[in-house]
Amino acid sequence: MGAAMRRIQAGSALSAFGIGFTVPFLYVYVAQVRGLGSAAAGIVLAAFAMAALVVLPFIGRVIDRRGPLPVLVGGALVASVGALSLGLATSEPVAILSAAVLGAGTAVMQPALATMIVWCSGTATRTRAFATQFFLQNLGLGIGGLIGGQLVDEHRPGSFTLLFSIEAAMFLVLAGIAATTRMPHAPSIPDARPKNGVDGMGTGGGLRALLRHRAMVQLCVLGFVLFFACYGQFESGLSAYGMEAAGISPSTLGIALAANTAVIVIAQFAVLRFVEYRRRSRVIAAVGLIWAVAWAAAGFAGLGHGSQAMATAAFISTYALFGLGESMLAPTVAPLVADLAPGGMVGQYNSAFALVKQLALAVGPAVGGPMGASLHAPYIVTFLLFSLGITALALRLGRRLTPVQDQPSLAKTRVIAQSLPETASTNA
Repeated sequence: MGAAMRRIQAGSALSAFGIGFTVPFLYVYVAQVRGLGSAAAGIVLAAFAMAALVVLPFIGRVIDRRGPLPVLVGGALVASVGALSLGLATSEPVAILSAAVLGAGTAVMQPALATMIVWCSGTATRTRAFATQFFLQNLGLGIGGLIGGQLVDEHRPGSFTLLFSIEAAMFLVLAGIAATTRMPHAPSIPDARPKNGVDGMGTGGGLRALLRHRAMVQLCVLGFVLFFACYGQFESGLSAYGMEAAGISPSTLGIALAANTAVIVIAQFAVLRFVEYRRRSRVIAAVGLIWAVAWAAAGFAGLGHGSQAMATAAFISTYALFGLGESMLAPTVAPLVADLAPGGMVGQYNSAFALVKQLALAVGPAVGGPMGASLHAPYIVTFLLFSLGITALALRLGRRLTPVQDQPSLAKTRVIAQSLPETASTNA
């Protein structure tokens, strides 16, 4: 790992550490500590998400034209202002505006960081670089949430101001690290665009070219289902289902979330050794099967009519299995986005995938929340089928990828042709 990569990973981890201080407590802060009510808290959370949806369609082209470094610095500074102003907000309009600024800043940082990792890595090292980022971010989030939970006191608004101030300071640290990082002059990836128009993609650039890139479009569809069926349910539908159907207490829900993080932190590098030399499409397909088992365990917890102890164990196992799947996705999906991107469009591809993720995270709770709270059996069946759909979509995507895109370790042999496999063109 070079000096630039080490600085990027350190900055990413520290910003995640700062975010961990506030994310678990944002709803309580707005609704109860500031006394603005649950409706205002819902609007604040929506403003945070909507701001990301507004900026992401435009930021990719800026990254490709100006480079990821100035975009990351600007996003971190904006996020710092948003975090600090949210910690001082005492009225609903200020809280909503602050959340929008914070959401826009953090949204800009995601594709910028991903593009910097791409610029500082090659095909052989990219998988491990993204896995390391995911590991450090989860570790930072977990530690930040743990320390924040010890500092916060809902009867003292000043304790929440302290948390948001720490978050703002971490964004400033990220900006400082990024501003002093010496980046390569060009990304170390080849132009991924097929020269003969295979896969429906021309030689031009921009959003139109991205939409003609069938492999990328299929990956975006797969990504939406991944985030919709997992991350979009963690703090909405699945938690509501656990409390309403399985009788899970809030404290047990916290243990389940801790189990999810613990599996990611413990398993990440063991899993990395497993997936590095296997086809990405098949790894993602395996994640779909693991998550199907997780949803089956959740179904047993709420619908199995066993003892409360068995229901609790099954529900915690659900979150742990989700964590195992996440640790398999980290070194797989994000590097694949980078390897599909043509030279000069890495930022746009990363931003497009981040936009898909944000859409899934916005739609997931809206759909899953009401279902998890009241339609228990349909909720489990629906998302079990979504998980099986992940497997089917991943296997279909594999037919669109070149051998090296699907299994980067083959690049080391230097005998793999850099063209689409015959099945990709015959199945178009």
